[in-house]
Amino acid sequence: MFCFIIHTKTRLRRSSPHGGRQNQKCKIQSRWKIMAPSINSGQASGTSKRSHNNESIEGAQNSIDVPSTKPSEAGSKSPSVEEALKGLNFISKKSTKWVEIEKKFNGLTSSTNGSLHRSQFAECIGMDTKSNEFALELFDALARRRKITADSINKDEFKEFWEQISAKDFNSRLRIFFDMVDKDANGRLDVDEVRQIIKYSASANKLSNINGRAQEYATMIMEELDEEKLGYIMIDKLEMLFRKQDGKQSPIEEHKPTKDTGRVSELLNKTKYYLIDNWERIWVLVLWIGIMVGLFTYKFIQYRNKAVYDIMGYCVCTAKGSAETLKFNMALILLPVCRNTITWLRNKTKLGAFVPFDNSITFHKIIAIGIGIGVAVHALAHLTCDFPRLLHASEKEYEPMKPYFGEDQPENYWWFLKGVEGVTGIIMVVLMAIAFTLATPKLRLKKDSGFNMFWYSHHLFVIVYTLLIVHGIKTYLSKDWYTKSTWMYLAVPITLYTCERLLRSFRSRVKSVKILEFNEYPDVMAIHMSKPEGFEYKSGEYMFVKCPAVSPFEWHPFSITSSPAEDRLSVHIRAVGDWTKELKAILSEASKEEKSLSVEATGGSNTQFPRVVIDGPYGAPAQDYKDFEVVLLVGLGIGATPMISIIKDIVHNMKPKDLEGGKSTTNRNSFKTKRAYFYWVTNDQGSFEWFKDVMDKVSKMDINGIIELHNHCTSIFEEDDARSALIASLQSLNHAKTGIDIVSGTHVKSYFGRPNWRDIYKTIAHNHSGERVGVFYCGAPGPAATLRQLALDFSHETSTKFDFRKENF
Repeated sequence: MFCFIIHTKTRLRRSSPHGGRQNQKCKIQSRWKIMAPSINSGQASGTSKRSHNNESIEGAQNSIDVPSTKPSEAGSKSPSVEEALKGLNFISKKSTKWVEIEKKFNGLTSSTNGSLHRSQFAECIGMDTKSNEFALELFDALARRRKITADSINKDEFKEFWEQISAKDFNSRLRIFFDMVDKDANGRLDVDEVRQIIKYSASANKLSNINGRAQEYATMIMEELDEEKLGYIMIDKLEMLFRKQDGKQSPIEEHKPTKDTGRVSELLNKTKYYLIDNWERIWVLVLWIGIMVGLFTYKFIQYRNKAVYDIMGYCVCTAKGSAETLKFNMALILLPVCRNTITWLRNKTKLGAFVPFDNSITFHKIIAIGIGIGVAVHALAHLTCDFPRLLHASEKEYEPMKPYFGEDQPENYWWFLKGVEGVTGIIMVVLMAIAFTLATPKLRLKKDSGFNMFWYSHHLFVIVYTLLIVHGIKTYLSKDWYTKSTWMYLAVPITLYTCERLLRSFRSRVKSVKILEFNEYPDVMAIHMSKPEGFEYKSGEYMFVKCPAVSPFEWHPFSITSSPAEDRLSVHIRAVGDWTKELKAILSEASKEEKSLSVEATGGSNTQFPRVVIDGPYGAPAQDYKDFEVVLLVGLGIGATPMISIIKDIVHNMKPKDLEGGKSTTNRNSFKTKRAYFYWVTNDQGSFEWFKDVMDKVSKMDINGIIELHNHCTSIFEEDDARSALIASLQSLNHAKTGIDIVSGTHVKSYFGRPNWRDIYKTIAHNHSGERVGVFYCGAPGPAATLRQLALDFSHETSTKFDFRKENF
């Protein structure tokens, strides 16, 4: 009988210098314990047993027991059948009622006289299409038991199949799994049969790397289980593979929610917490709204006391009041996108303590809404109210209006529309509508052309601002230059924004970079480039990249993945739009040419990568991680990029006692961060290749576990699913032998499915009572709401305060 040695912490340790794990045959030391292959390890990492099929982590808040950080002693009682693995589930937990399955069966067989073909079996029992091969093998195994040779079954036979795969008894499900592997039904499993089920499991979980090494892994399983060298194993050996040790851990005490003290008190508490959590944003919004109300009121009263009020009434007051707020907002909307200015303010001043610079883009969007409302009110007040009054005024009433509208009274709307004021107003509204529409998330995030449409349409602002100034100069009711205030509002913001764009152009020419290395992965590229002299940045910041060979105008923001201590810059870019795809194609072709010429030329290749220019760095929320002693870093997919730079920086600033060999690359005692938890969630096994060297380096150097690394692959089914059970066992076996995780290919353990964020917060709150924890997130917008809400909940209900920061571009 064999067992697997797994460290009690949630990350794997490095292998021995000889390439294998010492004491492979279960020599248990005080800091190790015997565990099931991976079935229970997910709890230590907060793994949720929910749907696995995408990276979204919405709703992963179900509370479960979280193990203590201290390993518990293994029980002395031998494992029994009742303590056997509760996994090997063949069916989804979402629909286990026969009534629901029968309804699906009837729907699938309505055209076949109640006969279900084996190709429809996966769909009928709730397996997805990628599990089709696995489902076919399951069907065949169940059919062999009944000695059914046909490719179709009736409802009674299907119900019998359903009752078998939904059985609660583990031994029954184990027998089904064994029969799946045992195709010749001789009660024995040989290496070819094991290899085939590994391939089916890998295919169902989208693990191409494991699929390609199925023969190697099958041989390893047989070597471990077939101790007598018989060339086959029996079901008891398979049970041994899946059985887990009865070693329970004491759960962390659940934080106690606030007692119910009545609706009024609850409302007051919610209001108090809301103000505490959002006071920086609130005061900015209150100030902004206050200024708009003041400007509207000022202009409203001004025109209330003019002669034009006698004809146009409150309509003209409303139109002019909204116009004043519109001018203010058109000036203000440029400031949140003056990135150099904002970066300087957050890095060089104390304004960051009460100005929410992290929400600058959100404020930019809010101002855009204010502009939209201002345009609507201004246009409607003119077109539906004061213009009609002017058109229908008597000659006597029109007399005071002659200095503004001319000697001849306008006869129809065309008079207003054909003038400079009307033409400029209409064009501005059309251009604004185009820019606003293409900036909506649905269109902006559209693959291939989405970002380009957003980027180019936003540059229509040059025309809009030009027309706005002309519109303000030609306004009907203001004749003196000092009353035409539009240019006054816009002068400083436009000048500042123009200087920012000129600075970008200047820096990109002066701070030239050279591509030193290009690495290509499926849908992702890593570009390593020279570091310009004087280019200083902080981990977590980002920079803009332009490749004139792709587009002479487009700049795109990317997080810097190198650390400030490195002598080169690096970015990892996901090729999802037309610009990034073309960049990847160009660099890939140049890289192939360089490698080809390098083989031929002894002195190296003269091939040049296309010219790439950069601008930055620019401040981002993640750069503030140094303000916290404890940080929780969360990256989804390519969103791991800023977190990788932070991890590198933490390693660089570790104290000598925390590093292997006791040597540190720096003596900065002022470095504040002492503990980091990194969770990388991705739905593609190949993603782990991007930062494989970083993961292995941290695992090797961080001897005291300052940084906890957690890789979660959401393409793999939950750890008690029959489709992933063998993968989990194989994962533990391979690590025990080599110290390498078969999913990530690193020394860092990979978990199946999404993290259970509530348990993760609970564990951190328990381990760092009374401390402030910085939570930094980069990835899809949806999961941010879950992480933010949990940060608020645990900050209110525990002594640990979580400060949530989200990456924005």
